[in-house]
Amino acid sequence: MILLTGVAGFIGMHVARRLLDENVPVLGVDNMGPCVDPALKERRLAMLIDQPDFRFINADLSDPVAAAALFADGRYECVIHLAAQTGVRYSADHPLECVMNNVVGFANVIEQCRLHDVSHLVYASSSSTYGANRRMPFSEHHAVDHPVSLYAATKRSDELLAHSYSHLYGLPTTGLRFFTVYGPWGRPDMAPMLFAHAIEEGRPIEVFNHGHMLRDFTYIDDVVESVMRLVELPAAPDPAFDPAHPDPATSYAPYRIYNVGNQRPVELLEFIDALEQELGHRAERVMRPMPDTDMPATCADTSDLVQAISWAPATPLHDGIRQFVQWYRHYHA
Repeated sequence: MILLTGVAGFIGMHVARRLLDENVPVLGVDNMGPCVDPALKERRLAMLIDQPDFRFINADLSDPVAAAALFADGRYECVIHLAAQTGVRYSADHPLECVMNNVVGFANVIEQCRLHDVSHLVYASSSSTYGANRRMPFSEHHAVDHPVSLYAATKRSDELLAHSYSHLYGLPTTGLRFFTVYGPWGRPDMAPMLFAHAIEEGRPIEVFNHGHMLRDFTYIDDVVESVMRLVELPAAPDPAFDPAHPDPATSYAPYRIYNVGNQRPVELLEFIDALEQELGHRAERVMRPMPDTDMPATCADTSDLVQAISWAPATPLHDGIRQFVQWYRHYHA
């Protein structure tokens, strides 16, 4: 059985469906928090709840007692930790909530993994950890010491905690830096859903940095495929690790970090054009400056991912947008 946290979230629901399709039993955990559209989370969960190999627990992972209770029933082959308080802009207004969910919750989960000899912890990090770095494409081998959002700081904190646990206790940990994931059942606070709602309702859309931000949009099915392949590949010590020139992506401990991105960044204006084309409506665009929490561009170097699993995300933007719009119209029919 696999323990999957954040199971009613965007990525969590899709990963759970794939595991269940492959006859892997899943214990799914979510706190069903109200900051994301509760109806959307309920409908995601409804896609899973009747499956015979699925069990759901509503729990707040920032509570150490609740986290410990999840591990009382038995041993997990792997823990996939996707639960988080998402949103770089939300984190600026709710910093303590972000820390409790993303850092304290992660610490409670990884401690239970240690106590119960879990063989592999796979967890969600973020491309936002690259922060003020302007070297592109972003590589796991770059330093990530200058986050520009509290959300990014919490995700980097998780990576550092993971390394400490890998070093001290030999726990294999694999962190995944996701790059702007989109697709069916996506987050309502991200551009695809926000823009689609506004365009369909004839409302103006806010376009930050005057539309000149570059984003490495990554389709959800590609993210799921990456997770599934890496679950089967527990992190191992890097025999070439040089402590005189430490590599941020690897370690003498069983610790790895991978970028999960499409490697083909597009300008936000191009993304809006593609969405308008599929929806059949033009948007009224209100140009705004870039928020302090945002990065002007993201682009993933996935060479390490390819080396590890012989695969990387590659769904073209227009194909992914088409699938998203088809789902959107069915969901809101």
